[in-house]
Parts: sequence; structure tokens; C-alpha cells
Amino acid sequence: MDNLVRDPVIVPTKLGAFRVQFSFRGLTRLEFCKDGGVLHISKQLAETLPYDLTRKLQQYAEGKSVRWEIPLDLSSGTIFQRQVWHALTKIPYGETRSYGWIAKQIGKPKASRAVGAACGANPVPVIVPCHRVIAGDGSLGGFGGGLPMKRRLLSLERDH
Repeated sequence: MDNLVRDPVIVPTKLGAFRVQFSFRGLTRLEFCKDGGVLHISKQLAETLPYDLTRKLQQYAEGKSVRWEIPLDLSSGTIFQRQVWHALTKIPYGETRSYGWIAKQIGKPKASRAVGAACGANPVPVIVPCHRVIAGDGSLGGFGGGLPMKRRLLSLERDH
């Protein structure tokens, strides 16, 4: 995994390409490639990612529920952000929760806006499912991968 500490790897899926990066502690980044993943990365390298990550991302993109058994390195976040990110992992596949619900889960019921900011800073969306968080009025709110992708992820999970 040493080469993954320094170099991002592009993983193609039906949802589009993801850029992933590891540290020695675990997965540090999972980003939607808005540029289509134009980095020249060997397909063979993506197939050798640890924790079967390539296959799991591709299965998720096909609408299958995936058990993300992969160590995460979320050390880039503040204590508050890491609390939010941990709470996000408790939202079941195919369901949504509000920013206020997350705020209550972490013991800060008035911190809905800060929860939204922490969701926006999530370095590993999909695995830490910030797309499952919506506004209290039922509207989508924001998403780092863009609202069309948030709609697509929610639809994918709801339909399967």
C-alpha cells in the first residue's frame, strides 16, 4: 500500500470515476472525478487496491448495498467534523436523515448549519454517506459531488 500513500488512483464505475487515495492508516480521499478521471492511471493498479475497494465501489454503483470494511484515515478533520462523519455512518442504506438529526446525535442540537459544513468537508463521500443528509424541510441541501449526483445516489439506493 506504500505507493497508494502518495499517488491517487482512478476507479471507473457506472456512476463515473472516483479518485481514491490512501495513507498508511487507511483511505483518506474518495472524490468524484468531475473531469472524468483523465489522469493516466493503469486499470491494473485500480484492480489491486486494498480492501477490495474497486469491486465494492463498482457494486455500489450498480445499486448493491455494500459493507464498507475499510480503515479510514479521517485525521484531516476537526474533532467536530469527525463526530459528524461518524454519525453519518449510522444512516442506513436507502434512508435519509436531516442535518438537525445528525446535530442531535452528536449532542449539539443547535449545530445544524455546522453539521452541513462538516458534511461538505467529508473526504470520503459514499463510504461516509453525507448524501443521505437532507434539510429539515425535505429539500436536498448541498453536496460536494453536486446536487445531480446527490439525487442520483439517493435514487440508486432507494430503487435497490
